[in-house]
Amino acid sequence: MTTGTARKPAPHLRDFYENPAVPVASGDARSLRQAAMLAAALRGTPPAPGRPGTPRTEHATVLDIGCGDGTAAVTAAPLLGGHRVVGVDWSQDALRRAHASFAAVAGTAKSAELTAVRGELTDGGLPFADGAADAVLFSEVIEHLVDPDSALDEIRRVLAPGGHLMLSTPNLAAWYNRALLLAGVQPVFSEVSLRGIHGRPGREVVGHLRLYTARALREFLTASGFDVVRVAGAPFHGVPRPLRRLDRFACAAPSVASILLVHARKREDPGDGPGGGGR
Repeated sequence: MTTGTARKPAPHLRDFYENPAVPVASGDARSLRQAAMLAAALRGTPPAPGRPGTPRTEHATVLDIGCGDGTAAVTAAPLLGGHRVVGVDWSQDALRRAHASFAAVAGTAKSAELTAVRGELTDGGLPFADGAADAVLFSEVIEHLVDPDSALDEIRRVLAPGGHLMLSTPNLAAWYNRALLLAGVQPVFSEVSLRGIHGRPGREVVGHLRLYTARALREFLTASGFDVVRVAGAPFHGVPRPLRRLDRFACAAPSVASILLVHARKREDPGDGPGGGGR
């Protein structure tokens, strides 16, 4: 049986992400908050009653996995002076844009050293030795993955013992999503198709496959061999202007914030810790 209009075939995920029209950058507010969290972690903390201190990390190697066009790394660079940030992406188009962004700020005083390489979390893994990285930025990536378990295994492999993971992802339980679900509307950030938006506000398809609440993300990271140090919130640049003040206010309660920011550290034995399961 044929119809009068030919239906366009669904794009392969790799083809989808290679499309220059697909957004690969996130908001500056999230990038700055995440970079500040990482800079503080690399500075270390003095001992406190009932809590051991953490050492300062000098000249750290930071992998920005899924760097996209490099915008987030460029935004974070002034806060990470003295460290080296290596952007990693498998999209050739995104890497071309990242190289251009990094070249534009090369040599800026008190800025991190920025480079970019091609790599991916599957099909051979990242092009780095075991324990090569002091920290990993994993920003707005995990929601796009078919196999996030293997991705976190690979991140653990390249992190040094006690290395820092700075992960961000949209919050399924954001304050407005709770109201939308009560009204029977598909939550923001969720997608049912790669061809178009259906049943929710918004116009851009960005390829989200998985969404997390703060509780689910904390439990997932713990089971994957990480100790969660802190969960924070960040605003979403796509919130309508009249609601942006409320969105910033919601960041005080991460469980209802638009974006989840998580600082976790690689645990020596992934089977140790609360809820930990060996991997």
